[in-house]
Amino acid sequence: MQVANEATVLGDFDNASFLYNGITTRFSRRDDSFWVTTDGADGKLQDFKVDYVFGVYPLQQILLELPGGRLQALSIAWDSRSAEGGGQRWYHLHADEAIDASDPLHWTGPYYNWNARCAECHSTDLQKNYNPADQSYQTTWVEINVGCEACHGPGAKHVDLARTGKLGAASNGGFGVFLAERGEWAFAENESIAKRRQPMDYSRQVESCGRCHSRRGSFGHYNYGKRLLDNHRLSLLEDPLYHADGQILDEVYVYGSFVQSKMHQQGVVCSNCHEPHSNELRADGNDVCAQCHVPTVYDSEQHHHHAPESSGAQCANCHMPETTYMGVDPRRDHSMRIPRPDLSVVIQTPNACNMCHQDQSADWALNSLRDWGVTFSDTTEHPARAMHQARRSDARAVPQLQQLVADSSLPTILRATAMVELGSFAGREAYDEAIRLLQSPDPLLRVSAVRTLEFLPSQQRWQLLSPLVADPIKAVRLEVARVVSPMRVELLEPSEAAALQALYKEYLASLDENSDMPGAVLNKATFFTAQQRWKQAQAAYELALQLNPQLLPALLNLADLHRAFGREAEARVTLQRALGIAQDQPHVHQAMGLLESRAGNRDAALSHLRKAAELEKNGVRHRYVYAIALHDYGQPTLAIKELQALQRNAPENADVLLALVNYLQEVGRNDEGRRYAGKLLELFPDNEDFQRLYNNL
Repeated sequence: MQVANEATVLGDFDNASFLYNGITTRFSRRDDSFWVTTDGADGKLQDFKVDYVFGVYPLQQILLELPGGRLQALSIAWDSRSAEGGGQRWYHLHADEAIDASDPLHWTGPYYNWNARCAECHSTDLQKNYNPADQSYQTTWVEINVGCEACHGPGAKHVDLARTGKLGAASNGGFGVFLAERGEWAFAENESIAKRRQPMDYSRQVESCGRCHSRRGSFGHYNYGKRLLDNHRLSLLEDPLYHADGQILDEVYVYGSFVQSKMHQQGVVCSNCHEPHSNELRADGNDVCAQCHVPTVYDSEQHHHHAPESSGAQCANCHMPETTYMGVDPRRDHSMRIPRPDLSVVIQTPNACNMCHQDQSADWALNSLRDWGVTFSDTTEHPARAMHQARRSDARAVPQLQQLVADSSLPTILRATAMVELGSFAGREAYDEAIRLLQSPDPLLRVSAVRTLEFLPSQQRWQLLSPLVADPIKAVRLEVARVVSPMRVELLEPSEAAALQALYKEYLASLDENSDMPGAVLNKATFFTAQQRWKQAQAAYELALQLNPQLLPALLNLADLHRAFGREAEARVTLQRALGIAQDQPHVHQAMGLLESRAGNRDAALSHLRKAAELEKNGVRHRYVYAIALHDYGQPTLAIKELQALQRNAPENADVLLALVNYLQEVGRNDEGRRYAGKLLELFPDNEDFQRLYNNL
């Protein structure tokens, strides 16, 4: 981030223009200032002075001031690559969409707000200073960019020691956070990969970098030296952030990828490869990998099967393929995995071979590897298969998910993700594994276990999770607060009530720290709903929609709230608003279909539920609900047909199988029903209800 001036502004402000969605934006100069004429929050053309520029290469954005102390990043950015490389041009970050001033993705909206979205990681000692009363900011910083204290913590003691000549004898130079963890590495005899001499329980450096280089949510004020999960809520390897095998899909900022890697498990830290003070690699090209991997073994044609010095001979191109974000910014996947075209064939995940050989198929890549003598014996048991099945609500994933959760040799983030996916099946397996992980020394596993138990009745949740009210890690405590939120403190003994009340207070305070973020306000509304604090819940939903008028979960939840109190007209208006925003979202059509069903509008209900089923890409819920509606509206044969098609897609979904058994029995097709009941028994051999159902048929 830099103050806009002659030396820092890279874009063309010589009366340049850019046309997007019918709006011509102009870039000009007045005296020593830089100006943009573009559509403001009201959709009308206005003049905005450029206060700051943001970024240098491969793109630079410009920050424009709006009322209330807001700095907004214009979504028309400057491509600072060379003209020969396609740069030196203005371009729109949403070139394939038509974003206007009514859309929250417009540059004036909440998702391009620098104060909330960018500043924390790009300036030092940032104080956001948001005032929710008038939704204004008085944001300050100590340094406009990332300085020493951004990573090492407060530096006053360091400065005092330097001034008095005592710096050399001071531990860690007087800084509060110790980050020098490169360690000592050595090659054992006849080994081609170096190993760390002293293992680490966890890396403070990696977690410190993860503060900004991760997909996460902040709890508010940052506490230097504490665990990452004491300051942030981390995203897991879930859709739509990651592919089923853990490769990057959305922009996830490295941490979630790196902690999947074998390198991380062996003790590699960020500064083993990167020089943190210059942003340069420790060595050029393959030499950075050769620090730990013997070049004669790994930087050889026998290993990479490509011509020396070619693109295919570069370690990073095969093991860290790039995905381009923001139009021109390629980011490498730091999970450093082996290319797996076999998984591409069966579950359509990407692989590095075809990301380079884009004119070839995954089958071609797989056969090429076989020609080199590379075969994969774990295709059917690879964790990605279970994750892929879980995303499709396929119960065949359950046994393997349980194995993944229990396997302590796997990366923690993978086990935590498997735990949450296992919980989506709400079965005994999820319960057993979650109970065990509640005692895990790893906080991410504890968080995932707490989240998993959300399927239990509220009283049982509280009985299991009450010991974690005082967990030393904030992310665990706050997840407990969210999951047990239906528990009313007045129903508890005084000592328990006081502890839970304090936890609820801490949870709401963390949400208040981010009350300029629509998602945080939505979480607050959801908490109030669970607490049956209806007026506060409605006010919070409405505030979330004021911050982001197109926040679909807030619209759907608010419609449910209206309906719960018999305000059907308000619920209908709210859902029509949601439909106007997201015609392509199945859950919106399902909500409208259920509303029409309650209103007795059979044809309208079936129309919306059928649309929800048609739009469903992952999972089975919308198609299942549509089939149930067909049955309830007197069309059991059509319902069976829909369920049979769904069962072929998700062969071991218990709800689908049970509905098929019941409906086939109802129409007298007992032989067919018995076949599906047999599948249920295969899945759940100890279920006495399913056994009786099978016997009755």
